[in-house]
Amino acid sequence: MNQLKKLLIIGFVWPEPNSSAAGGRMMQLISIFKENGFEITFVSAALDSDFMVDLSEFGVTKKSIELNSASFDDFIIELNPDVVLFDRFMIEEQFGWRVTENCPNAIRILDTEDLHCLRTARQKAFKENRNFEIADLFSEEVAKREIASILRCDLSLIISEFEMNILQDVFRINKDLLFYLPFLVDKMSENDLSKLPLFEDRKNFVFIGNFLHEPNWNTVQYLKEAIWPSIKKDLPEAVLEVYGAYPSQKVLQLHQPKKGFFIMGRAVDANEVVKNARVVLAPIRFGAGLKGKLLEAMQCGTPSLTTSIGSEAMHANLSWNGFIEDDASEFAKKAIELYQDENLWKQAQKNGIAIINECYQKDKYSDELVSFVNSLLMDSKSHRLHNFMGNLLQHHAYKSTMYMSKWIEAKNK
Repeated sequence: MNQLKKLLIIGFVWPEPNSSAAGGRMMQLISIFKENGFEITFVSAALDSDFMVDLSEFGVTKKSIELNSASFDDFIIELNPDVVLFDRFMIEEQFGWRVTENCPNAIRILDTEDLHCLRTARQKAFKENRNFEIADLFSEEVAKREIASILRCDLSLIISEFEMNILQDVFRINKDLLFYLPFLVDKMSENDLSKLPLFEDRKNFVFIGNFLHEPNWNTVQYLKEAIWPSIKKDLPEAVLEVYGAYPSQKVLQLHQPKKGFFIMGRAVDANEVVKNARVVLAPIRFGAGLKGKLLEAMQCGTPSLTTSIGSEAMHANLSWNGFIEDDASEFAKKAIELYQDENLWKQAQKNGIAIINECYQKDKYSDELVSFVNSLLMDSKSHRLHNFMGNLLQHHAYKSTMYMSKWIEAKNK
């Protein structure tokens, strides 16, 4: 086997690490494979954006591709990758059969980002004003598509231990098809805290999140309507700055400086924004995966308040770097307490460091991932023989996907 292995990443969008946690996650994956001797090509059918990262700076080849086009077949045959990584299950649906047909020996990896079916089911339950139940997953069409995609791949990267448990215990997926890979960051020490802005040098509450993500928009609405009035009443000088990429007009309309509620739009440097804030507010009511904004708060030494959904699978059994509260009035009270009590605030900072060092260490997971992928490269045949359901789905589902795509291609001509 050649020492320099080829990795093809098929992106849902071009990576924007300053716009979303998903963009940051993708750059972490690129870093892991690059550091382990992979030659990486990143392709996407998405349009270029003003905020996408310059992949060439990371030694990654960038190429635009087309949906439902045989030109991709020619491209992948020529590239002949050893490993193909699909960025979310929709990409595997679109391009998986082409990869299988043209490069049958390539290892197929799915990065789920988060479980879309879990996020969708929770959002539906929320809008129906009822509690989410695990049984809700079985009625979601997205679940059928997503689980089928996971089964078709040789390996799926799962960001949350809660989602790992759902996949194994609820959907009965073989653990050999799953790899737990949370966000990965550098270790921190209390000495690192001393280099960050002090309690007295920070001001304001902050929320930050990409507004193309429905849970973020809902969170800002909730803050504005149910939580901020209580905070402002008991802490008249309080200011909340809301940052996020791609704010719509409905978001911008929430801007009310007289009430201390500021819609700031895209953050030029999200790290600087969070580092200079005193407290992060994230009362997330539905969603899935891990919340990049809350891990970023820990890295910036900024305590946070969130909900049980927001903190899900993020802190093992360790104390949160702030408070976890689902009741709006209690959330407001805890926010004021954390904002004003310096000793409480400093302890929350230390809690965040403990969580980072226990749950998100790069070395703890990256070597194991590369080792797993290399073992698949050496013996994919045996691995696939033990995944009969995946083979079954490939045989049937890919036929229908393939002919639908070929029909669209012919129609476009």
